[in-house]
Amino acid sequence: MMFEKYELLDKNLIEQYEFRCINQDEIEQAAEIEKICFSPNEVCSYKMMKDRIENIPDLFLVAIDKKSGKIAGSLNGIATNEDLFKDDFFINAKLHNPEGKNIMILGLAVLPEYRGQGLAREIMFQYLKKECNKNRQNIILTCHESKIKMYEKMGFKNCGISNSFWGSEQWYEMRYTFNM
Repeated sequence: MMFEKYELLDKNLIEQYEFRCINQDEIEQAAEIEKICFSPNEVCSYKMMKDRIENIPDLFLVAIDKKSGKIAGSLNGIATNEDLFKDDFFINAKLHNPEGKNIMILGLAVLPEYRGQGLAREIMFQYLKKECNKNRQNIILTCHESKIKMYEKMGFKNCGISNSFWGSEQWYEMRYTFNM
């Protein structure tokens, strides 16, 4: 399992950030981070973000900067029994199935001033660890070609070009399979 290679985590990240589910009063921050971190054609609307946070907050993990109290980065997803990523997951939080065997990652975002220290990797690790404990089978996401190596270093396998055309972009589907 992937978690064994992360047993010796960067203690500075653990000391600097609190990793937890998002709170309802953090919708504005989450929507703003989305706007900063994604291009205009890829960004999810405030309404979509609000629906996710209100309906599936347990699948929305944030890294809170302990000094400022603000969100430095976040990751959110939706549970489903579907095996392939589809764009409807971005726009309809009601597709969430709490008992779903798979998680579709809808976004991983770290504010520019917090990048380069391994925070995205740590957020993903914390998320994988949490979902592994819920007996999920796969974590599936889409990314641009330039991010494939980053996700491969996190243990994801490149499954080729995705069926997703979100934002009129070409995406690659990445999959992390838990050892059962």
